[in-house]
Amino acid sequence: MAETGAQPDHGVEFCTLGMFILDDIEFGGTRPSVKNVLGGAASFAVVGARLVAGKEHSQSVSWIVDVGSDFPSDVLSTIKSWDTACVIREDPGRLTTRAWNGYGANEKRDFKYLTPKLRLEPSMLSDDQVFSRTFHMVCSAGRCISIVEDILHRREELQREGKAPPGDSAQRPIFVWEPVPDLCTPEEQETFFAANKVVDVVSPNELELGLMFGQPGWNEESQFGKDIVGRILDSGIGPDQKGHLVIRAGKDGSYAYSRTQRIWLPAYHQPDTAGAAAVVDPTGAGNSFLGALAQGMVTMGRIPAIVVESILGESKFFQEALKASVELDGILQALIFATVAASFVVEQIGVPQMTTSTDGKERWNGIEFTERVRLYTQRLYRTLEESPTKHFRVN
Repeated sequence: MAETGAQPDHGVEFCTLGMFILDDIEFGGTRPSVKNVLGGAASFAVVGARLVAGKEHSQSVSWIVDVGSDFPSDVLSTIKSWDTACVIREDPGRLTTRAWNGYGANEKRDFKYLTPKLRLEPSMLSDDQVFSRTFHMVCSAGRCISIVEDILHRREELQREGKAPPGDSAQRPIFVWEPVPDLCTPEEQETFFAANKVVDVVSPNELELGLMFGQPGWNEESQFGKDIVGRILDSGIGPDQKGHLVIRAGKDGSYAYSRTQRIWLPAYHQPDTAGAAAVVDPTGAGNSFLGALAQGMVTMGRIPAIVVESILGESKFFQEALKASVELDGILQALIFATVAASFVVEQIGVPQMTTSTDGKERWNGIEFTERVRLYTQRLYRTLEESPTKHFRVN
């Protein structure tokens, strides 16, 4: 198997262990089916992280793409145009991993592989990737625990051998875990709680969270919804119990909980406004949300973060909330980036289109990421002034 790809000239900030997949998508008769779509959890998570990183820090986003004998050349060109630290592994003796996605009512997705999958393991990561500041995983609870343990073990070994990169390589990375949908079952609850203790963010969607506890879905207003959040937080998220439960709720936005606060952010494209027409296909939006969330948690002080801070800094309620919860600043910023990243992904089938203007500015679907961050944060600011506790609650 041949490997190609540039190594980052500075530290890796985001690395996904999701797989690259070529998708066939069927929409339940509502529109024509499509094939050969650039997809998989890896592609969409990378798009999310890449949006946040921007052109200046594109090489901080790293991943692995397995290229089979049938890999479309136009897809490879798209990947290379993002200028990420992508490791391309070519194997002409196998087919590229392909999958079928079928959508039904309420965005329920059915999924199956059409060719043998090639799962990524921590042992496949380069030394640079192992020292990433954040990791994104889509897997079972048991495999989540194993991945975290293996990555931390490899980091310790490389440190002992003097092979760690310069900087604070001893600092624990941020692990963002997306439970695999078909294993969100009551039988997995015990392992689910165990996995939560080794990650910093656990993020099922509202349907998956409900199924994990024997219900058809999750709703914050129901007693069941409140009880489940309480059980998860009481059990503990993260080794220091300061982690976050982030529930992705599609058109209803996202809910983030920790032991110190609760945050609700609406989706960028609102279902009851003209923005609803912009939503074409939700495939990959959750992956991109979490890729952007992970990258956003290590993007303090850069332009997107400065945009958010300059707008919300005018909110008295937000400033009071910050005093009560030091965790709020970083997670809120990351959630805003995640919400905006997902908005780009739902606007077409497959990944958003990146272009560069004559003055060198990078645009996705015709607009700069930071401009959409500004628009969304301004909207958030207005609703904060009208109904602050609708969005934030500090415990």
